[in-house]
Amino acid sequence: MRPLAHALSILLHPLLMPVLTLGLAFTLDPHLSYFIEPSSQLVILAMVGMMTVVFPLLSIALLWRSGLVSGVTLPLREERTAPYVMTLFYHGMAYYLLRRSELDPATFSLVIGGMVALLATLLINLRWKISAHMVGIGGLLGALSSLLVQHGTIAPLELAPFILVAGALGTARLLVSDHSPAQIYAGGAVGFLSTFVCIMRQVIV
Repeated sequence: MRPLAHALSILLHPLLMPVLTLGLAFTLDPHLSYFIEPSSQLVILAMVGMMTVVFPLLSIALLWRSGLVSGVTLPLREERTAPYVMTLFYHGMAYYLLRRSELDPATFSLVIGGMVALLATLLINLRWKISAHMVGIGGLLGALSSLLVQHGTIAPLELAPFILVAGALGTARLLVSDHSPAQIYAGGAVGFLSTFVCIMRQVIV
């Protein structure tokens, strides 16, 4: 059971959630992707992936090699502040580059929602170890749920598999980490509310 939990934690790592959420939004909601050529969608996703996955991973690896963190998984709460700040910076750069394209306002609000979730995680982590994995999957659920409410192009049943996956991930994190149930639930709530509210209110900077 634990090897499976470890594998799920890697497959659904929080760094992967922004690009995965955007890819699912493009796929499931034509309002966001109708006027974007498939090749252009791939370019956008590649850019977001570089900024929100590759660059943060490289930064964390450099911190680990320099001895500033004890491991690439950032097991200690105190070690997470610097990586979170750097990741937030990269998210900001991705948003800046996206704003140079003609995209649906909901797309920009989705990215802002992810940044809000990351900022909330950073601030909470200063005092309490919240589950970043659940913030990530919660943000995905919040984004898809808000698009369902706004545009009606995502069927409610299409959300069911993601809800089940979120539950499995929460269980996995309890099995392989030192998170408490409260930290799991709080992470999911922070992620969900951040993206849901930002997209519903069309928050664009």
